[in-house]
Amino acid sequence: MDLQDRKSMPLFPMSIVSELTDLSGRQIRYYEEKGLVTPVRSKGNRRLFSFYDVDRLLEIKQLIDQGVNMAGIQHVLKMKEEQVREQEQEPTPPTEPEVMKKDLSEKQLHQLLRKELMESGYQNHSSIVKGELSRFYH
Repeated sequence: MDLQDRKSMPLFPMSIVSELTDLSGRQIRYYEEKGLVTPVRSKGNRRLFSFYDVDRLLEIKQLIDQGVNMAGIQHVLKMKEEQVREQEQEPTPPTEPEVMKKDLSEKQLHQLLRKELMESGYQNHSSIVKGELSRFYH
């Protein structure tokens, strides 16, 4: 089982998610009503949340703290989902360093930079090729 499968497994009940996110049960149910999170229901009809759901709720909380309204939050999350779908459909750029320096097209470079920026906070991951950034600043 890979990491994505494990992160999408519904594991956490509402009480744990509420503690992890500092959101009330009512807030979480409201975000579910708005379609921002979709927890799985157990046989006893209890909500079970995955790591992805918790991440989504934390992102929603951060946007609210920044003063973004519900329509803005829905728009931001929709745009992020579209970016993920686009990245899944487009071929990935080459990853060998010598190929990256010589054969990257502008489109591939944009894809690489977008991917790196999206993953930059994940496990302190930062591997942006800083020399390639100079192509954007003339």
